[in-house]
Amino acid sequence: MAKDFSTMGDSNRSANPSIHDLSDPARRLVLQGGLGALAASLVGCATPAGSASLASAGPIIGFKPVPISTADKVVVPEGYTATPIAPWGEPVGIAGRMPAFKLDASNTAEEQALQMGMHHDALHYYPLDGSRRGLLAINQEYTDDGLLHADGQKTWTLEKVRKAQASHGITVIEVELKDDRWQVVRPSRYARRITANTPFAIGGPAAGHPLMKTAADPAGRLVLGTIANCAAGKTPWGTYLSGEENFDNYFTAPDNRTAHEKRWGISKATWYRWPEHDRRFDTLHTPNEPNRFGWIVEVDPTDPTSTPVKRTALGRAQHEGAWVAVTQDGRAVVYSGEDSRFEYIYKFVSRDRIAPAGNGKTAAQANAELLDHGTLHVAKFEADGSGRWIPMVHGRGPLTQANGFADAGEVLIKTRQAADLLGATKMDRAEWLTIEPGTRWVYCALTSNRERGQKGVPGPAAAN
Repeated sequence: MAKDFSTMGDSNRSANPSIHDLSDPARRLVLQGGLGALAASLVGCATPAGSASLASAGPIIGFKPVPISTADKVVVPEGYTATPIAPWGEPVGIAGRMPAFKLDASNTAEEQALQMGMHHDALHYYPLDGSRRGLLAINQEYTDDGLLHADGQKTWTLEKVRKAQASHGITVIEVELKDDRWQVVRPSRYARRITANTPFAIGGPAAGHPLMKTAADPAGRLVLGTIANCAAGKTPWGTYLSGEENFDNYFTAPDNRTAHEKRWGISKATWYRWPEHDRRFDTLHTPNEPNRFGWIVEVDPTDPTSTPVKRTALGRAQHEGAWVAVTQDGRAVVYSGEDSRFEYIYKFVSRDRIAPAGNGKTAAQANAELLDHGTLHVAKFEADGSGRWIPMVHGRGPLTQANGFADAGEVLIKTRQAADLLGATKMDRAEWLTIEPGTRWVYCALTSNRERGQKGVPGPAAAN
């Protein structure tokens, strides 16, 4: 089933101003080299103090851009080639468990859990032998059930739900450059599939919180699976950060939704039909289950035995992804945005410095709890073009028990509600961010917002 972006929700009913209420088109910057306007002006708000000028010595793009086209094919610039190496359904390379893809869609759920998932999104390369052999960590964001099952959704069973769940998540494969062509190494001791039913540890302040507990997990410290994984970031210590984005579309709620469910867009309608056979996704039976999604998850691609972790200190949102910078004193800064209408942009600053590998530990192992301790901030822009990061700290400002935040864990589980009260600036679907290494400026691309210009909603600026 393809994604219908026109149905993406807007659940922000706060009176906070949006970026179009505040931004002056005359202040917008255009990158050199033909990249055009790169959306949101995070400059001034997200820029480290003392950064250099944005201007660079010459063109940024070093290739001839491809023409605009609606053709159903991959088009690359002159001098480049594109070769599929790991399509949906190919075995990932787990020794002794490499079922072949069946064109009639008759692979079972068990087989799909050993194969490449559906609809790849972000990926990062982790070298094992420089640029000739390494690992690819890849998101599988969503499924097209019309292709995944032999009769699509004509019939609907628990087996189909399980196969769809096995098609989601994250894949780690080993690749090598051989005879001038990249190919998947099979078998590989690194090969791994992480699905909607893979156990995840919960790290950070929300671990064990009452709002994270369910009948299946009374401790609130172990979640099954990750879903709607969109963009991703690569950490300096060698791990993979993946954002759980449109998780609300997997759940169904009763007609009398709670205020919390409404703020997070949990409704009776769903893009998927999982709740029909998996009560975990029906909030009438498991009201806390949605609280266990919407996190940045961290995976160590080089250790297939490691347990992936949901990093709750980074806040809960419909995360597009996560991108990491390093402060001058060696701490990690993680930037993220919500790919949802009128939501916010965040940054997290770790309490501790990034630790080096040593004493028998890899860098990933040495920093296994780095992202569990620190301070989350939300972006607030001003009409004069400036901006600031507002700390989201329990007990500070409006983030008190009187306003529905019993502790730090609840601030993070209810990140949206906390940002509402702090007066954060509404954005138009904040997607990928990037940090320019030379200047350390941070950029964010805003995708679109079809509600612009509708009744009660300011229209987009003419410059857009």
